[in-house]
Amino acid sequence: MPKRLVYLDNAATTAVRPEVLEAMLPFLGKDGLGNPSSAHRFGRTARAAVEGAKRMIAAALGAEPNQVIFTSGGTEADNLAVVGAALASRDRGGPFRVAVSAIEHKGVLEAAHFVTHLGGEDLSLAVNSSGIVEVDALDDALARGVGLVSVMWVNNEVGVVQPIARLAARCAAAGVAFHSDAVQALGKVPVSFREAGCNLLTISGHKIGAAQGIGALVVRDRRTVEAIVHGGGQQFGLRPGTENVPGIVGLGKAVELAVAEQATLAERLAALRDTLDRQVLGIVPDAVIHGAQVQRAPHLTNMSIPGTDSEAMLMHLDLAGIACSAGSACSTGAVEPSHVLSAMGVPRDLGVAALRFSFGRDNSLEDVDGVVAALPKIVEKVRALAAVLHR
Repeated sequence: MPKRLVYLDNAATTAVRPEVLEAMLPFLGKDGLGNPSSAHRFGRTARAAVEGAKRMIAAALGAEPNQVIFTSGGTEADNLAVVGAALASRDRGGPFRVAVSAIEHKGVLEAAHFVTHLGGEDLSLAVNSSGIVEVDALDDALARGVGLVSVMWVNNEVGVVQPIARLAARCAAAGVAFHSDAVQALGKVPVSFREAGCNLLTISGHKIGAAQGIGALVVRDRRTVEAIVHGGGQQFGLRPGTENVPGIVGLGKAVELAVAEQATLAERLAALRDTLDRQVLGIVPDAVIHGAQVQRAPHLTNMSIPGTDSEAMLMHLDLAGIACSAGSACSTGAVEPSHVLSAMGVPRDLGVAALRFSFGRDNSLEDVDGVVAALPKIVEKVRALAAVLHR
């Protein structure tokens, strides 16, 4: 049993950093009540804060300030990118069709499905057994004609890092816009909007120590997307509505810190992840680490323990004071493998036994020790129960 609560679900959300909270506080009280669209001094103060955050994010990501469009988070940014680019392509007389990788976050997958609801089409790009997008699948989609290709920089379930610059270059050569969801990449691997050659890039605040409910879409050319929310014309009309000033200020500070600390943090988190992988394999030799054959982001590992199911494992880990997440989804009482593992060709019995452990800046070796100490008895209990229930 761990001596303290162990939080290893940082890929889901992180705590707000003290530096971020400090930056936000002036805009949460009566002295920071200005609407950025108002002409009076309160409004001008709010507008200056928003513009300052844009400059911070742009400088950190290798973009221009007017390319940063604030949203309510990663899902909204993904929807604006995918649906907005499809609509823009249709309006230009181009294909009303998008191609997205089979292992995308639901924010991208469901946005692509919505394009079909609007009368368009979505194509799925196959991945290999390691989770890397198949180049032939991309080439086939480009040859068929698409308005957008979307491939996430780092997969949120297994941590696999895609060759984003190469994929973007392939799309650029075909004259097709390229979007990448970099929510799990920012602060974990080097991310440069300019060097990657993306047309659209999604980031989210609560994965890097900012508040929940704030994110951004970086847009190289505003003609690439059409608005999907309509209103007063803020943010060039691409995402109208009164800006979330405290959230935006916090996001600016979080991005600045995440990029500045990326290399140091990555080295430390990779060491923790690799120690956990190694020690789990020592305890459970038949455990499978997904995506370990290729480059993974340093903060995340996804493993299957044969003879168990993730739902039971999560319950017992939670009782032991350990928070992580599953690589499977529970629907109507039945545990099903995640779409990511299924797309990678992982057998069903391993897919329903997957666990995701994700590290953050506050984790230490003591957290790894807590998991390793609790795991043997938990695996024994869950396997015994599975044998009785013939799962």
